[in-house]
Amino acid sequence: MKNYTSDPAASEGRLEPIIKELKKHKDYEFVTPNPATNDDILLAHTKDHLQRIKNSPIIYEVALLSAGGAIKAAEMAFQGIPTFGCIRPPGHHASANSCWGFCFFNNISVSLLKLNEQKKIKSAFVLDFDLHTGDGVINILKEKQNKLKTKILNPTSHSESDYLEEIANKFNEIGEFDIIVAAAGFDEYILDWGGKLSTNAYKKIGKLMRDFSEDKCKGRRYALLEGGYYFEDLGKNIFSFCEGFK
Repeated sequence: MKNYTSDPAASEGRLEPIIKELKKHKDYEFVTPNPATNDDILLAHTKDHLQRIKNSPIIYEVALLSAGGAIKAAEMAFQGIPTFGCIRPPGHHASANSCWGFCFFNNISVSLLKLNEQKKIKSAFVLDFDLHTGDGVINILKEKQNKLKTKILNPTSHSESDYLEEIANKFNEIGEFDIIVAAAGFDEYILDWGGKLSTNAYKKIGKLMRDFSEDKCKGRRYALLEGGYYFEDLGKNIFSFCEGFK
């Protein structure tokens, strides 16, 4: 998987350990998506933003494929199949008319708004457990509340136990949604930039999402890869999450 630009999310060797780890387990199926269309991107972004990304053909190509992977994951989740989108570039720092933080198109917003356009969902809960707050998701979905009612949690607790408790408490206190999606960043890992969460914590987060979705989202759940830069353990952390999540 070659580089499309020179940032940590685009580094060679980032997706390979994930795929290698998941392929060890026969109950994990790999699905190849189609790229998103320009119309899909325009559900969340302005025409000016789309054109700016088009000006870099390689980035445009891979960003469309990433957004297409997000849409495929969302559509499978709506059918009741728990799905993890092993995609790059990430997307949660892409706003309607701007982007930063290694992101280009907002994969979560595009995928949720696609389900909404298809008249499948009217509400969604977003759990963003990346180290960095997904400002793009917040900015885009805030402006779409007339179409899609959303709630977003970016946990801020400073210890692993408090972090997990914060998620659990939020899940207990809120009502039902049509679907739940995670902006699944693994850079809070103890050996990554955040230095906070263990491998087992990701399994617990996955289980919290599974239980919440089955109780309040008709079992509909998916997650999309965002951050995570300690490549040596990225595969095992994602596998741990998926084991709790499935």
